[in-house]
Amino acid sequence: MSAVGSILTNTGALTALNSISNTTNTNNTLEGELSSGLSINSPADNPAGYITAQGFTSQLNGLTQAISNANEGVSLLQTAQGAIGQQVSVVQQLNSIAVQAANGTQTSAESQSLQTLASQLTAQVSTISSQTQFNNINLLDGSFSGKQLQVGANEGQTMSLSIANTSANAIGMYSAGNTYTKPGTGSGTVSATGSYTAGTLAITGPAGGTGTTPAVTANESAADVAASVNALASTTGVNAEATNTTNYAVVAGTGNNLITFSLQASNNAGNIGTAVSVNATSLSEAVSQINQQSNTTGIVASDSSGSLTLTQQTGANIAFTAVGSAASGGTITSKGGTAVAANDIQQGQIQLQSSGGFSVGGTGSVGTGATSSLTSLASINVSTAAGANSAISVIKYALASLNNQGGQLGATQQALTANINNLNTTSQNATSALGVVQDANIPAVSTQLTEAEIQAQSGVAALKSSTQLQQSFLSLLP
Repeated sequence: MSAVGSILTNTGALTALNSISNTTNTNNTLEGELSSGLSINSPADNPAGYITAQGFTSQLNGLTQAISNANEGVSLLQTAQGAIGQQVSVVQQLNSIAVQAANGTQTSAESQSLQTLASQLTAQVSTISSQTQFNNINLLDGSFSGKQLQVGANEGQTMSLSIANTSANAIGMYSAGNTYTKPGTGSGTVSATGSYTAGTLAITGPAGGTGTTPAVTANESAADVAASVNALASTTGVNAEATNTTNYAVVAGTGNNLITFSLQASNNAGNIGTAVSVNATSLSEAVSQINQQSNTTGIVASDSSGSLTLTQQTGANIAFTAVGSAASGGTITSKGGTAVAANDIQQGQIQLQSSGGFSVGGTGSVGTGATSSLTSLASINVSTAAGANSAISVIKYALASLNNQGGQLGATQQALTANINNLNTTSQNATSALGVVQDANIPAVSTQLTEAEIQAQSGVAALKSSTQLQQSFLSLLP
């Protein structure tokens, strides 16, 4: 301790100076907080708080960019959806044209004009596909596949996005099918192709859904097989269409008697209508007798260049319940050249259809292809009634493909919008947390600054007082 009354060591002044220095530092810190609004202006202010604040800042920067990325994704999706909507409108026009052309009342010139218009519209579908872009990136030509949208602040917070090719060459009807026929218990061969053994159909749809039909029996109708396939359509995305058409050669017998036979349509539910008995002296008469009951049996007959064509409109079986012998009349033979006998069955055909590629397997052999093939929208031809009817199916699945793609993009947009909302909420909470860590408490800082200023004034007064005391000691000198 210094000597009392020393003029060399002024302890009071030193103490006052130290206090003034500390108070000055406090003033500078508090004034910095007031001017910046931050309690942490450098790591020295609060090292642990500084690290925490920087972590929140990094997260907020990432969230801000992720929100921007997601909004760009929404704009991209809206661009693609708008273009697909235009394609849907064009294909709807094509559908109207196909239905008009299938009416059968068009002249050949009118039908050709409709085909010209159809070709122009299919070309427009492809033009939209090739020219739709976002930031010079093609969206609908099939090249936009496996893209990643960074929709989060951290690594791996991404969303995958792919858009299928929507050109006229890439959409339409995928189909797999074959003649599905087998003679019944009789000795004749009703059809030369497509014999099968009992089994099941195992279908893998375009979206990966799988389903297996119940066991197909030996004499089951195409209509029943199609019904089994359609029962799985909600899972597989694959539908079936049944038909039953076969040609027969007829030869006139003796006694001016062409041929005698009886027909019965049936499926798993039982007989359809009553049996049709034919006893005709000409092919046209036989056709007429069959068609008189078409409204109940669904069996339609026609004269196809001198041969008899039998069609069951729903794909049900046509059974020959009786066939006249050669001695009593003519003969009826299948296109394979075998005479038709009593109890032979004309089974139908099935075609499996979908808007995307699929595959078919299973046990036994049901005459179906292993994989589907595409009949594209670009290949439709409505210049004939038959072509127009085929075009209607192709257009139906082309529309389904476009609508499915639009639906997928809409679902993705909803997911992105939900993600944006979540990012905004996270950003709001992170901003609040950052404020808690680094924002200055202005009322408290103002109060502390007032206290520090008063302390500074007191320190200066104390320093002045200590100096005056030292000077008074000099008066003691002689």
